[in-house]
Amino acid sequence: MSKTRLIAVFGVLIGVALFAAMALFGINNDPSKLPSALKGKLFPEFSAPTVHDAEKIITRDDMIGRPALVNVWATWCVECKIEHPVFNELARQGVVIHGINYKDDNAEAQRWLEDFLNPYQLNISDPKGRLGFDLGVYGAPETFFIDKHGYIVHRHTGVIDERMWQEKFAAMYQELLDE
Repeated sequence: MSKTRLIAVFGVLIGVALFAAMALFGINNDPSKLPSALKGKLFPEFSAPTVHDAEKIITRDDMIGRPALVNVWATWCVECKIEHPVFNELARQGVVIHGINYKDDNAEAQRWLEDFLNPYQLNISDPKGRLGFDLGVYGAPETFFIDKHGYIVHRHTGVIDERMWQEKFAAMYQELLDE
């Protein structure tokens, strides 16, 4: 067998092995399918100021008591601008949404909320991304669903649009309310 043919066969075998490994271990390039190491665990402990008042401190205890969505957002995030109207509508319908303003400027975040409205019952300022790091955030937007006890039941990476809410997440949120 020639050297070129041997290299080609070897290359094909490596490609097949990589493809099989990706299929076997569920590896893909869809960030919305990334698993959360925190699923089934309590939302991380934290103590951080609100976006609107640096003197007012929010902790995990403030989030406990009702199921909620916890949305990681930022003014620099193009996709956040797409999903923000959906969150405004969900908040009008009574869905509890908390925000984590991730790696952002507080003054910019305040202007954003004035311009585009504020769907968040609690809005945590996370300018250095510490809480985001504890949550395993890859970027914005990401949304966590927590139950009334503060346990993370689901994580979604990427935009939540109206269709996605209706087809997938509305029922999930309702189940959390019914518990």
